[in-house]
Amino acid sequence: MQSADFVATLFDGKSNPAKVTVAFTMALNAQQKSHGAMVLLMVEAVELGLPGATDGIDVGKPFEPVSDLLAKFRDGGGRIGICKSCMIHNGFSAEQMVPGYEIVTAPEVIDLMMAAKGSLQIT
Repeated sequence: MQSADFVATLFDGKSNPAKVTVAFTMALNAQQKSHGAMVLLMVEAVELGLPGATDGIDVGKPFEPVSDLLAKFRDGGGRIGICKSCMIHNGFSAEQMVPGYEIVTAPEVIDLMMAAKGSLQIT
């Protein structure tokens, strides 16, 4: 597992669009400041690993729609991690997730957090 300078850990999914928006906004800003960044999806947030899951999430100005934030983040090399245990617990499989998203185990989550220069826990 490659480390990341900045890890935004997101626990909420579509039910809390403000938290989703903040996570992707901060991760994109970290990346734009030349920090390697990952958004780590845990608990209910693993649903955002499904194709098209961020479509329609838009809390309004001054924030951008999450799909736009995600596209910019990924285009710039941003990484999305999905907690494997959370994914399974929520009834999803790795095959359902967006190709290229990283399925991470609990020990890998610990390694990511310990190696990060900064993190943001959005609970």
